[in-house]
Amino acid sequence: MIIQFIKNRRVFYTLSLSLIIASTAAIVLFGLNLGIDFTGGSVLELEYKESAPGLEQGREALAGLALGDFILQKSGERSLVLKTNVVDEAILQQAVSQLEAVGEVEQGGVNIKSIGPVIGQELKKKSAIVLVIALLAILIYIALSFRKVSRPVKSWVYGFSGIIALFHDVLVTLGVLVVLGRLSGVEISIPIVTAFLTIFGYSINDSVVVFDRLRENLVKSRGGVFEEAVNSGLNQSLKRSINTSFTTIIALLAIFFLGGATLKYFALSLILGIGLGTYSSLFISTPLLVSYLRFKERKYRA
Repeated sequence: MIIQFIKNRRVFYTLSLSLIIASTAAIVLFGLNLGIDFTGGSVLELEYKESAPGLEQGREALAGLALGDFILQKSGERSLVLKTNVVDEAILQQAVSQLEAVGEVEQGGVNIKSIGPVIGQELKKKSAIVLVIALLAILIYIALSFRKVSRPVKSWVYGFSGIIALFHDVLVTLGVLVVLGRLSGVEISIPIVTAFLTIFGYSINDSVVVFDRLRENLVKSRGGVFEEAVNSGLNQSLKRSINTSFTTIIALLAIFFLGGATLKYFALSLILGIGLGTYSSLFISTPLLVSYLRFKERKYRA
């Protein structure tokens, strides 16, 4: 069965545009819930020998301490996690003592992580620089890789269509995390930025595989119809793209459910990004080449 990717491309464009608009609206309305990696603060995690005390009991134990605005959460059945913008070691030790008083803590079961606000701002700045450099490097790589495929579409168009698909993948994934941040307190942290960099690579890899199959079809059918070569390349790449992403997502689902709180949203980001990357490489980035060619032809005829 041959799927008509090109014929139905406007349906997929509409779906993707709707997701982008919804994600952008969520980001504008709710904002990014940045973790202490970027804002500065402390995270205390205590693992108890038996089940962790209730959240209300924990909050009562912390009452009266100069913790400012803090969040107390459960992590599994045996751990409590305290997040605060305070970095004063004396106050943090008082918080540990109070939480130890409401339950028996495992030996070595206390973990404290503190980041000053200056370091947090520096990490935010460097993360943004890394993301921009990665995008530019990807664009240059694709343009150079497909420089010999200049007809009927220039090599740089392949690069930009891949970047558009990548933008779609990252923005929609970020939109989901922002909504989860609003509903469940999910924070944007360094591990999630790392996940986004991985999504960059995975999404572009999917697009490049499809582009490469298209290049082979163009070489074999010199003078053939570009749209037919594109649709053929997409159908030939479909099974490979789905199988590769599916096997990766299976491993990530294991990390999501069994890897603990630290890796949970890192894995979720990758699951969303890799799934969206497979979709966009088949339904967005490559069909955009046909849309660009049609636009160019109409412009010249006009």
